Amino acid sequence: QVQLVESGGGLVQPGGSLRLSCVASGSIFRINTMGWYRQAPGKQRELVATVTGGGSTNHADSVKGRFTISRDNAKSTVYLQMNSLKSVDTAVYYCYASIMDISRLTGAYWGQGTQVTVSS
Repeated sequence: QVQLVESGGGLVQPGGSLRLSCVASGSIFRINTMGWYRQAPGKQRELVATVTGGGSTNHADSVKGRFTISRDNAKSTVYLQMNSLKSVDTAVYYCYASIMDISRLTGAYWGQGTQVTVSS
C-alpha cells in the first residue's frame, strides 16, 4: 500500500510565500514522476508542475518564475516553493506520483489535498 501525505498549505497575503511538501510512503520499489496539481472552486484540476525521477522539471506557464518544484529522492519527498503568490493561486493543491510498488506494479497516486488561500 502506498500513501502520499501533503503539508504546508495555509493562508497567506498576496505577494507572500509558502512551501508545500509531499511524502510518499509504503510498499514502494521506485518513484517515477512526481508533481503538483491544483483545483480552484468551480474549475477543473490543472497541472502546476512535475519533476521526473532524473530531476527534469516542467512548470505551467501561469506559475513560471514564481513556483519551483523539487524533490529529495532519499526522503521520497516532493516540494513546491511558491513565491509572489496571487489571489488566483487560491486552490486545493494535490500531490501526484507515479509509483512502482514492490510487486512491480505501477500506479498513479494522489494525496488528500492541502488548501492554499491567498487573501489580504
